[in-house]
Amino acid sequence: MSFFKGQGELELTEGSIVKPLLYLSLPIVVTNLLQTAYNLADTFWLGQYSTDALAAISFAFPMVFLLISLGMGLSVAGSVLVAQHTGANEPDRAEYAASQTVSWAFLASTVLGAVGYPFVGPFLDFLGASESVLPGATAYMQVIALGLPFMFGFFVFISLMRGAGDTLTPMFVMLGTVVLNVALDPFLINGWTLLADAPLIGTFAFPELGIEGAAYATVASRSLAMAVGVAIMLSGSRGIQIHLADMWPDVSYLRKMLEIGVPASVEGTGRALSVNALLLVVGAFSTPVVAAFGIGTRVFSVIFLPAIAVARGVETMTGQNVGAGEPDRAERANYVAAKGLFAVLGVAGVVIFLVPGPIVAAFTNDAAVLAEGTTFLRYVALSFGFIGVMRAFSGGFRGSGKTIVAAAISIATLAGIRLPIAVALAETALQQNGIWVAFAVSNVAGAVIAWTWFRRGTWRDGDVRDTPGDGDPAPGTGSEDVDAATSD
Repeated sequence: MSFFKGQGELELTEGSIVKPLLYLSLPIVVTNLLQTAYNLADTFWLGQYSTDALAAISFAFPMVFLLISLGMGLSVAGSVLVAQHTGANEPDRAEYAASQTVSWAFLASTVLGAVGYPFVGPFLDFLGASESVLPGATAYMQVIALGLPFMFGFFVFISLMRGAGDTLTPMFVMLGTVVLNVALDPFLINGWTLLADAPLIGTFAFPELGIEGAAYATVASRSLAMAVGVAIMLSGSRGIQIHLADMWPDVSYLRKMLEIGVPASVEGTGRALSVNALLLVVGAFSTPVVAAFGIGTRVFSVIFLPAIAVARGVETMTGQNVGAGEPDRAERANYVAAKGLFAVLGVAGVVIFLVPGPIVAAFTNDAAVLAEGTTFLRYVALSFGFIGVMRAFSGGFRGSGKTIVAAAISIATLAGIRLPIAVALAETALQQNGIWVAFAVSNVAGAVIAWTWFRRGTWRDGDVRDTPGDGDPAPGTGSEDVDAATSD
């Protein structure tokens, strides 16, 4: 039997907990690793291009995260609704939720990109980008802002498929588009001469676009991913199906989605704003410190892939089990995930604490950046296991519909603990090392807060579905949803 099961074979509401959690999470690990490859490829090639370009991407990446976070609430709402309707055996309602999510997410990201475009330069200047860094960071972000609907479209595809229990299909789609991005990066960043002084033909040269070229490569690759994802959902061949007849924006359904999604956006936006606020602190130091911060955060994005993936798996398992009326099983899944992640990330942290130098050296040969990046990793590595605990329980809160709790934990950890400590310690003799200390302290505190809150059990009453007969339009028909109304 194949380790990776199709959606029809994957049972999340009965039987073993570890196996379905792994079946969900392992493809997400690979998908997120491939997604991170976009950023790692950009960081690698821009690091070879110039230190200013590397610092520029350090400023640009948190802003990308901010723009995506502002719109991510709708995708989280769609995932939760799809998961709970799937667990309750209400496929028509799950498909309607998915269709509405695609429509509203595309509209929201289009508006967000258009509104954000003119503010890119002033915002990066506000964050403290130097005169040598600001033009490149601005050019990068302006391309990303215009391509935001296409980039965000693939994130929605991943969320909806995950809610239905299919994490394998997005992994394969991501694989193809990452290959395209990795192939495009060096040519668009550094330029490309096809022929040199060839008789009759001459020379064909692709222009050197620098940091802007990395943005074009990312948008092009993710646009292709979105197109493939939408085509899969329209066909209904895998995971969840969407219907054109259900995609006309339904304002009343939007209100339901916002009740779930706004706290999720607050959570993501809070994370992004905290990173941007930290840049205000980091930006007061030298360019090597800023570049080291950028490298460190990208290393974290790889190391924390298991935590993010398992949290998404917990979100789906919690959603489907809450929908199916099995909260005890959802609780067990959360504790299994938290313990497993603490062990795995704890071991990874010890390894990185012992040998951080070669990891940073993979991104830069600048001695000053190498020294700062190595110090950053050493300060934070031993707190990695606690990130796993916080992520696992936050996934459970989101899956149960308690997105506001997950948001509160995130904001308390990052804005209430990490940022104030970083600001305070950066003014002491520790200087930039005080920022690294703030990361470690907040990671431990976040785990304690999440575990304590989860033990209260308030997440158990988080069923956000409409009960059968509440009057949702039947998908594709505009009539009463007969199948859902008789599913009791």
